[in-house]
Amino acid sequence: MNPKILVVDDEIDILTLLEYNLKKAGFKVISANDGPEAIESAKREKPNLIILDIMLPSMEGTEVCKALKKDDTTSHIPVIMLTAKGEEIDRIVGLELGADDYITKPFSPRELILRVKAVLKRGQAQEKPKTITKGTVYVDMDRNSVTVNNKPLNLTPIEFKLLTELAMSDGRVLSRDNLLDRVWGRDCYVTDRTIDTHIRRLREKLGKAQRYIETVRGFGYRFSEGE
Repeated sequence: MNPKILVVDDEIDILTLLEYNLKKAGFKVISANDGPEAIESAKREKPNLIILDIMLPSMEGTEVCKALKKDDTTSHIPVIMLTAKGEEIDRIVGLELGADDYITKPFSPRELILRVKAVLKRGQAQEKPKTITKGTVYVDMDRNSVTVNNKPLNLTPIEFKLLTELAMSDGRVLSRDNLLDRVWGRDCYVTDRTIDTHIRRLREKLGKAQRYIETVRGFGYRFSEGE
């Protein structure tokens, strides 16, 4: 079955261009012109991926992305942000909110299709992983165990969940709100200080591997295998 793509843009020319090239590449395409329509379509149609323009009328794309990632019925759907802006801050904000990729207008249709295929493939590969290997860190999801350089770590359930959420995010920044939703749940009252405290304790237990958990000032945390 061909993957279903939801395209969200208020510019008819861009929407037509995206629909044409995606259909030509074998995807099923549905479209929306604004934020509320996009959210409704995502819940109703359950697309495999969403291409979302940042500059939308009535509701910015970043707010749409945030709403989608907070809803249990749509949080798993990968999002590629599309915008005319090229500033680094816009890219960081989009990724911080949970977007999986980012592409700037004007774009090459070929590049866009390659990005779409890459994000879809990455999502399939990450579906219910049994193990995670990131640098010297090895996570066994079935046994809820973590080793660093083959030495077992004694993590609390919260620390284990924090580590796995960060490790599975492929270097994307996770905001404190995002971590709150994923680890504690929306109905639990947890302050930023509590999240930071758990991150600090997790880093202490990781030892030298704590370098993988990076603080992105003003945004949140990410897991990076870079030295």
